[in-house]
Amino acid sequence: MADVAARAGVSLKTVSRVVNDAPHVQPELAERVLAAVAELGFRRNHLASSLRSGQATATIGLLIEEIANPFYATIAGAAAEMARQRDTMLIIASSEEDPAREQQLLRDMCARRVDGLLVVPAGHDHSFLRAEVELGTPVVFLDRPAGNLRADTVLLDNRGGARAGVRRLVEAGHRRVAVLLDSIGVYTMRERLDGAQDALVEAGAPYDNRLVRDGVRDPAAAGRVVAELLEQPGPPTAFFSLNNRITLGVIEELYRRGSDAALLAFDDFDLARLVPYPLTVIAYDAGVLARAATELLFRRIDGDQSWPHTVVLPTELVARGLPNR
Repeated sequence: MADVAARAGVSLKTVSRVVNDAPHVQPELAERVLAAVAELGFRRNHLASSLRSGQATATIGLLIEEIANPFYATIAGAAAEMARQRDTMLIIASSEEDPAREQQLLRDMCARRVDGLLVVPAGHDHSFLRAEVELGTPVVFLDRPAGNLRADTVLLDNRGGARAGVRRLVEAGHRRVAVLLDSIGVYTMRERLDGAQDALVEAGAPYDNRLVRDGVRDPAAAGRVVAELLEQPGPPTAFFSLNNRITLGVIEELYRRGSDAALLAFDDFDLARLVPYPLTVIAYDAGVLARAATELLFRRIDGDQSWPHTVVLPTELVARGLPNR
């Protein structure tokens, strides 16, 4: 600012008034200041200004698990649009399901004095954020709840959706249902597995632990598990994949074999209606999830001090895919 003032031949106070859009600055002086700003490449430091004045930074942070996953891309896009409508910048970071990385990234965002945080948690202990929350930084968790921290949370009805889907399989006559999941340590996976178990128990169908496969991390692993299960005595007549990446591998292997096994999948995905295998998906709108969480965060930023609460969004069963060959 001193350089701008010297170049324009005005006081520091005049430069400050011009760059902060203060009223009643003589047009001739404002023109000289703006010309000097352009010549010198001056950029206002919004963070320093907010630290000095105690005002908001017009920035929020979003921590997701994996940027390449379409689910998280949809969340980021919806949150970014809502932030844009509020003239707020969105900072996005990915924890890659690493709790240590998650903690470091959230600490870094707080150090940048964001006005609030949207978090898809990777770890199980978020007590490290308690001091920030008590100092006034609002935090909203989405898709999964926080651990050891009372905070606003927006979730899907994972258990109810899985229960409804597996109930439909049982009603269609399937008694041996294989369940493929990523990691039992992930909240959403546990909820979906519990929902499947609920449906089987309610129907009096047998629950066979040997048909539950954990650690299915990608489509290739899903294909191998499907092949193994179909080749064993008393193979499953239906499969339940607990996320969209698993579903892709299951479809590929079932189609390759010309199998007539039923398929239930949690998560809808692009082109699901065109895959060469019939399936039922447990669908929801990830954009609605993100918008609900972002709206709640902005209410907190605007001063809402009500008790933290949890919002649970519904799912629905949708037929996808093409008939068997």
